[in-house]
Order: sequence, then structure tokens, then C-alpha cells
Amino acid sequence: MDTINGSDHPKHWKFEGNKDLDAAAISVRGVLNMLWQNLSPNDERPTIVLGCGDPTQFPSYRTNPASVEAVADALLSFEFNSYPPTVGVPQARRAIAKYLSNDLISSYKLSEDDVYLTVGCTQAIDVTISVLARPGANILLPRPGYPQYAARAAQEKLEVRHFDLVPEKGWEVDLDSVEALADNNTAAIVIVNPSNPCGSVYKYQHLKKIAETARRLGILVIADEVYGHLVLGSNPFVPMAEFASLVPVLTLGSISKRWIVPGWRLGWLVTNDPNGILKKTGIVESIKNCLDITCDPATFIQGAVPQILEKSNEEFFSNIRNIMREAAEILYERLKAIPGLTCPQKPEGSMVVMVKLNLQLLEDIVDDVDFCLKLAREESVIFLPGVAVGLKNWIRITFAAELSSLDDALGRLRAFCKRHAKKP
Repeated sequence: MDTINGSDHPKHWKFEGNKDLDAAAISVRGVLNMLWQNLSPNDERPTIVLGCGDPTQFPSYRTNPASVEAVADALLSFEFNSYPPTVGVPQARRAIAKYLSNDLISSYKLSEDDVYLTVGCTQAIDVTISVLARPGANILLPRPGYPQYAARAAQEKLEVRHFDLVPEKGWEVDLDSVEALADNNTAAIVIVNPSNPCGSVYKYQHLKKIAETARRLGILVIADEVYGHLVLGSNPFVPMAEFASLVPVLTLGSISKRWIVPGWRLGWLVTNDPNGILKKTGIVESIKNCLDITCDPATFIQGAVPQILEKSNEEFFSNIRNIMREAAEILYERLKAIPGLTCPQKPEGSMVVMVKLNLQLLEDIVDDVDFCLKLAREESVIFLPGVAVGLKNWIRITFAAELSSLDDALGRLRAFCKRHAKKP
């Protein structure tokens, strides 16, 4: 080894890793990787992963043949092998504008110029945060909530302020806390509906109150609707864009969840702005500028979008919802009989739900991370600790799974909780 002038010593070098990028602290993937490493090598049972929103490991969750054919047709056409426009392929933008406009009851309709294609919903989040990250600004995020927003805000030095979701009220937004947190430097509020991680679906009137609050505060609404239409209960999915005449809305979404293709990495960022406020304030121009210096979704996936949206029939979507509805029912009922766990309400949408730990009823369990680590080691079942989504001593369970696998996982969970139950 060359040791001239001490060059083998770290202090010699003028660079080091960015310690802010502690994956386990800022991402779902980082936490799940930690749990994977804690699995017992001696357990011969299959590991059941119910900690992430990707059910493609289960045979019942397959995308429809029409979507696969759309991708094949786009590839075989040889028309989508080039770099795409940074804002997205025009025909894909038009198709998404039409798709999203079909959900709007109001006369307001989107155009292709309102749609920007991204590498999944994750890049839509990244672009949105980058656009809003001016010096001194802050953003309002839900607690519990999807951690990508806070992680990205930390990288952009954008201050985060968390408002509470109230489990006793169907995880509705505590609007009083929103008003108390906002100030003259607040740029936006993030609303995730259907909810990840809560599994709730907001009613029209509650969404309208959110829009009215945002208008009064002079902030825009970021509507994360990546789970749009994955609704299992009685509350219908209402897009936040329905209230765009009250307040400008940035809608974030993708084909990942509804079409069960998270690996295809096709998302969108949409400006719902009938009053032209986003243009006047420079947000639209900033979105375009940001996309000019970032990566694009694969061109052939963009080329497949019109056919995917047009030819996917309701039977496919209905079958997926029916499986998930049965899974949600099984999960909710089975959890009632497990000591130390409480599920505030049956999941009404998305594919995840929050479950509260009662540590007073459990022995040798310090917190939610300890619970999930020991569950992985002892039962080869992986859930997400609630601290990863901002709610300590809760866990997030993904119920989009094969019913037999879900049943097996819940049996193991029950055995684990009985084993760790405090003795009378």
C-alpha cells in the first residue's frame, strides 16, 4: 500500500460520505433492508413481506394483458427509441389529461400542457419539493405520512412542519393544527388520498374544507393520488382537482398501484390551475426547468400509456379491488383477536393500514422497531415500523397479498403476540 505523505489515512483526503443520507433513517427501503438482515437463517418457512406497497410477488396481483401488449406494441413500433421531450411524449400527456379529466364532476378539464411525465410518483415528489425549496420556505406534511417528502425536503433544506391526522376521525386532517403551523413562509400542504399509510379515503366535504383552508392561507395543495381509485369502502375517490377553482392543486400520480406495475416507473405531475395562479407565481416555469436537468421515464413506457389507459377494462380493476376488499376484511377481523394490537378502522382504500401497539400488554418489546425486528427474526414476517412514517409505536401492514399468505402471516403474528404477552 502506498503510504507516501500519509495518503493511506482518511484525514489525507478532502472528501467523505454524506452522513445525511442514512437510508434507514429516511426511507421505507432502508428500514425494510434492515429487517431483511435480521431474519433468522434457521427458519425454513417462507418469508412473508407485508411492509411495502408492491404486491407483485403474489400471483393474484398481476397487471392486465392489455397493458403488457401496449408495452410490446410500443417497442415493436420502433417509434419510441429516442430521448423523449423532457416534459413527456405528447400523446401520453394527452391521454393522461383525458384520463384524469374523466374523474372531474366540474366543467374544468385538463389539457396536455398541464401534464408532466416523471419516473414514477417518486420523481414527481422530488420535482415538486425542488420547485418549492426557496430560502426560508416551509411545507406542511401529514403525520403519519409517506417519508419521501420529508427526506427530499431535508436534501433541499426546505423546512418541514407536521400536522396531525386523527385516527378517531378516519385519519382526517386536523385543520386547527394546519392553521397553527402555517405562516408567511409556508408554500404548500401535502394531502395523500387514498391514504398511505392509513388506508383511509377522504369524503368530499373534508377535501373541500382542506381546499378552503389552503385558499385562506394562500398556499397550494399537493395532492398525492398515487392510490387513486383503489377504494374498498363506501367513500368514493374524489380528486383534489375538483377544488382547483378555490386553490391551485398539483396532482401527483402514476400507473404503479392501480395497474400493479411499480417497476415500470411511469408517473405524472399535473397542474390544476384554472385561474392561472401557478403560471403567475413561476411554478410552471420552475417545473419545466427542473425537468430539463433530471432523468425521464423510459420512452417506450410513455409510448404505451395511451393504449394502457384506453384498453384496460373495468373487470381487471374490479377483480383487484375485490381481492383487496376481502383481504382488508380478513385483516381487520383477525387483528381484533390479537392481544396488544388495535386497528382504529377497517381499511377503506390504498393497500396499507396503520395498527397501534399497546406495549403495556407486551413483554420484552421496547418499541415498534423492536417489535418488527423480533417479529422478523422469530416468525419471518416483515411489517413496517410506524416510526418510518412518523408515528412511533404503530406498525404499517400491507394487506395487498395472496389471501393464503395473509392468513399465514396473521397466524404467525398472533403466535408472536401471545408469546410476548405479559403474564397476569
